[in-house]
Amino acid sequence: MTTTTQTAKVATALTNGAELTAKQIASRYGVKNVRAVISKLRSEGFSIYLNKRVSSFDGETYSKYMIGTPTRAVVAAGYKALRSA
Repeated sequence: MTTTTQTAKVATALTNGAELTAKQIASRYGVKNVRAVISKLRSEGFSIYLNKRVSSFDGETYSKYMIGTPTRAVVAAGYKALRSA
């Protein structure tokens, strides 16, 4: 029997196009520390963004994690950091 880690499950969902709030990640995948999981995925090379949204239902602001494409400036900054290390 193989088991899939919580981090792998979150990575799969985001890679498949899901946009998830921290509450959704915690409840669907049993993650206790969402920020740690997202940080680990980012350190593994995933371009995960946290976008703020405003609900059309009640006007509340909420944030969703999603996979995106990094801008040229972000890629350039990464290469610059690697050169200076």
